[in-house]
Formats: sequence, C-alpha cells, structure tokens
Amino acid sequence: MAAGLRLLMIGAMYENGGNTTHRFLDGHPELLVYPFESQIGTRFVTDHLTSMFPVKYRWPEFPLDGEAATDYHAIIDEECKVRARTPFVSKFRDYPFDFSDDDRRKHYIDIVSETGRSRAGNVRAFYEATFRAWKDYRRGPNPSMYVGYSPIIGVDAERILTDMPDAHVLHIVRNPWSAYADTKKRPVPLSLSTYLLGWTLNQYHALLYRERFPGRMHVIRIEDVLADPFGTLGSLCRALEIAPAETLRRPSWNGNVLGQVYPWGTIRTPTLEANRATAAELSPAEREEIRARAWQYLDTFDYRAFG
Repeated sequence: MAAGLRLLMIGAMYENGGNTTHRFLDGHPELLVYPFESQIGTRFVTDHLTSMFPVKYRWPEFPLDGEAATDYHAIIDEECKVRARTPFVSKFRDYPFDFSDDDRRKHYIDIVSETGRSRAGNVRAFYEATFRAWKDYRRGPNPSMYVGYSPIIGVDAERILTDMPDAHVLHIVRNPWSAYADTKKRPVPLSLSTYLLGWTLNQYHALLYRERFPGRMHVIRIEDVLADPFGTLGSLCRALEIAPAETLRRPSWNGNVLGQVYPWGTIRTPTLEANRATAAELSPAEREEIRARAWQYLDTFDYRAFG
C-alpha cells in the first residue's frame, strides 16, 4: 500500500445511515472512498456472531495455507464484483464505472507478493488494488485515507483497530424507529425482535470499543449528519487529522452530486424531515415495542423523545 494511506472503516446496523454517510464523504479530496459496500468478509469467519450477521459484512479471516490468488477470491465483495462482471443485473448499472475485477486481482497479487500475506496486509492490498484498477475515479492530488463501508462491521472494531494501529472505525447510529420502518420495506424483512437485537448489539460494541480505543473509534448519529453534514463530518475529519472540505455538504458518487442516496441505501432523501416521516410510518404498537427493546440506548443517544 502506498506509504501514509490509512483506513477508515464505516459500520452501521442495516438502515442506520452507513451508506448515506459514506456518500457524504465521497468527494473529499483527501479520501479514496470505495464505490459500494466493501464486503470484505470471507467464508472463513466463524464465531458466535456468524449466526446473526452475514460473513460478507465481517472482518475477514484467511486460511494459513492460502496464497494471494485464493485470498483474493475468498473476499466476497458482492456489490463490486457483480457491477464489474455482470453490470446488467447490478443495481448500480446506471452509474459509470470503468473497472475490471480481473485487473484488480492482478494488482492485488502483485501487492501481496511484495508485502506478504496477513489479515491486515490482505485488506490493505484489497483497497490499494481497487483504486489502481478503477480507471475513471476522480481522485484528489494528495489522498491520505481509504474509506470503506460494510454494515455491522463495527462488531469487529477491536480486530480492525488491533490489526491496523493506524486505522479508524466510524460507527453510525440511527433512531430505531426510522431504521426499523425502512427495514420493513425490504422484500424479506427481519422481524421487529430480530432487528432490534441486531440494532442493540451494534450499539453495545460501538460504545464498548469507543472506550477501549479512544480517538480511533468514533460514534456519530445519522440525525446529526443530516442536520449539519459539514459540521458533523468536519469534526470527524479533524479527528482523522485531515481538513474539512466543502464536499461534505452533499452526498455524491465519484464526485458527482446525488439527488438521492438510493440505490446505495434505503435512505433516499437525506433530510431530518424525511427521517422523522419514516418513523411515523410505524403503528403505535410497533413504536412502543421498539421503545421497550431499545430502552437502554435511548438516553445514551438522546432518542428518548423521538419515537
């Protein structure tokens, strides 16, 4: 990996604004922002959380007897590989993307042949190879960080921050009423109880690791991003030791301003008004059940009066 480039990994429970925040960071001249969800997990991830969260969203594991080529193919990265290899079925097919997955694989193998295999080294090589292969990416003159986003990866923040001493993790939280209302719109939505279990586990890990890795584990409410993206994400930039940029004021794709965040996430219109209107779609019974199940975090995140 090019000297000096670090990793900022964004995580969030589903429909909590991780994709939206990712898009707000997209145009920053000092950031190399991954084009889609960077689903860097592998099938070798096995622990007590694999029954709840898909392994594609987890911090990866690699077999000891592997090699660079097999490591590359083990990284799931579904959204990018589908867009590159079968663009006609990708939900991002209308967005220009001059990128070859085969080229990225070659770059990845070249990088790992120089740096050697390790979990951190493989992840760094994955991001560097991506931006070597992405031919029409509009990069700034002096990038200093890669930015990836994968839902729920904050549960692995301890591994990320231990593996990569120069990395940072950003966790995004959204009020559970709007979040659950959006997840109900999926073709096969999670039940309320299952969704809230995942939501609370994500907050638990984020707050735990913020205490254990002060200054490197960051927790931000999506409501604060929507209210003042420049101010909220500008503060994050200063914590990352990079300058705030005017591009933080609006979401974009490869530097092109987006009218709506969809299809990157279910939050189409990134405004406070749309966020509150989404929560209002729930029935009174659903709102009270969510309040009961999320109770221990409502005061922590100042959501007590929201629902």
